[in-house]
Amino acid sequence: MRTKSTRALPIDIEKQSERPGLTAVGKKLTHVDSAGRPRMVDITGKADTARVAVAKGLVRMQPATFKLIQAGGISKGDVLTVAQLAGIMGAKRTPDLIPLCHPILIDGVTIDFKPDEKQNTVEITATVECTGKTGVEMEALTAVSVAALTIYDMCKAVDRGMKIENIRLVKKSGGKSGTIELE
Repeated sequence: MRTKSTRALPIDIEKQSERPGLTAVGKKLTHVDSAGRPRMVDITGKADTARVAVAKGLVRMQPATFKLIQAGGISKGDVLTVAQLAGIMGAKRTPDLIPLCHPILIDGVTIDFKPDEKQNTVEITATVECTGKTGVEMEALTAVSVAALTIYDMCKAVDRGMKIENIRLVKKSGGKSGTIELE
């Protein structure tokens, strides 16, 4: 079934963000045509440049769950090693999950974890690198998301109240917009 839509999207793109580095480029959404329909951005004329994106997120859990992860006591296996592999795989599969994402030849993906015993959290940082015509922000965000979901999946038998929080882009570099640091 094909859906035909001629409605404009309910997004006010005239408003500029108050956060540094975030502005409406050309005051229009790039993945929407003039009729409000989705479209894949044409990157044919763009130059290849070195690109890096860093994203972060947090998984909050009960103290007992945190201790089980640290002690290797989760029955499904080494939680952070499996989550690290899942995050890498997630970055590689981003265009299969996000409909208008370009397939990108990724040069490298790093997934790092920062456990915090006082807060009972695991902070996830994903860094994705490539040389190409478009950025790797979505790959970094997907990597963090998939790593966090894997931690949840592996630990849900002992803690269904875990929270995945604050997934965000913290830095990107390369391309026409250069380097943008959000934290």
